[in-house]
Amino acid sequence: MNTSVLRSPVDVDLPRGTPRAARTVLGLLRHLRRGRLDLRLPDGSLLHCGQGEPQAAATLHDWRACARVLSRGDIGLAEGYIDGLWDSVDLAGLLRVMIANRDELESLVYGRWWGQAWYRLRHLLRRNSRAQARRNIRAHYDLGNEFYRLWLDPSMNYSSAWFEGVFDRPLEQAQDAKVRRALRACGARPGERLLEIGCGWGALVERAVLDQGATVTAVTLSSEQVAYARHRLATRGLADRADLRLQDWRDIDDGPYDAVCAIEMFEAVGQEYWSDFFGTLRRVLKPGGHACLQSITIRDDLFERYVRSTDFIQQYIFPGGLLPSKAAFRREAVRAGFAIVDEFAFGPDYAETLRRWRARFLAQAEQVRDLGFDTRFLRLWEFYLAYCEAAFDTGNTDVVQFTLRRS
Repeated sequence: MNTSVLRSPVDVDLPRGTPRAARTVLGLLRHLRRGRLDLRLPDGSLLHCGQGEPQAAATLHDWRACARVLSRGDIGLAEGYIDGLWDSVDLAGLLRVMIANRDELESLVYGRWWGQAWYRLRHLLRRNSRAQARRNIRAHYDLGNEFYRLWLDPSMNYSSAWFEGVFDRPLEQAQDAKVRRALRACGARPGERLLEIGCGWGALVERAVLDQGATVTAVTLSSEQVAYARHRLATRGLADRADLRLQDWRDIDDGPYDAVCAIEMFEAVGQEYWSDFFGTLRRVLKPGGHACLQSITIRDDLFERYVRSTDFIQQYIFPGGLLPSKAAFRREAVRAGFAIVDEFAFGPDYAETLRRWRARFLAQAEQVRDLGFDTRFLRLWEFYLAYCEAAFDTGNTDVVQFTLRRS
């Protein structure tokens, strides 16, 4: 095996037979300006790109991975990993280096228009109409409660925890802090009616009933989630305090509610339905009432390009989804007649949440296989969790609890 060190793809010859696409990709990697990547090539050669921090290493097993990245951007990068064409001992670290050099590697982030065309069309065809929204949600959340129980904390919160500046505290405690903050923000009081849009597995509903003494209505499109949440409340003797429905948010017609919460469901609405969502929120919330909407956001300066393209998350994880920027969220909320009374951002907490999830997920790999999932699925989810962790670590994405007041 050739273990020589290649200093730069333009300073020395690449291995004989290196495909053109690989030469192009390696040439772009030469322009890393922040951090260093040590890349082991298929013939065993080691290529050093860049210098300083952050540092990462990867092994390229098959040159075909380069053609995929060049044509399909981050989707191709993910597909190469899923298919075992490349590996990294620190996947999140590698992605942090890529994000830090976004400007230099723009063509590798977005790919070529012709390579993305099918994916863009596919994304547009999966927009969240009533019928498609149900399919989109079930594609992710109905993988099975046993699957999620393997790696989420016991509270079954599948959204960012809030560590309150103490990052060594138990994840379940930090998740509960997030839920409690959202409930305080929306102002639910004893005896009042609280609506939760997108209830997950029932953590917020349970806390609202126990702590706030509220009567809760909660909706979801996941049959797995609603079954789990109903059982959860029934075992605590709280079933008569909450109405858990398998229902689209557009079909809620029994307001007004005193307060509303929605934890990381706005990302699943889709931009073409944002105005409908805020219209529904205004219709079901009483005048002067408060809503706390927790949403992942993308950096304002990245938003327009993001909207015009499609990415790995939309293709493989959350079909039909789209992140708002903070500015876009504010604009839609104000246009619908809401005042934004508070914004609380805690993106670093999401990076830590994802680190914990990924560690638990990898530790439970054999149990995941026992549920019938294969190696490609395991690699897909490992990439997904690392991809999101890196995005929050670098500030490309954030998570915000927006508190709105209805006029």
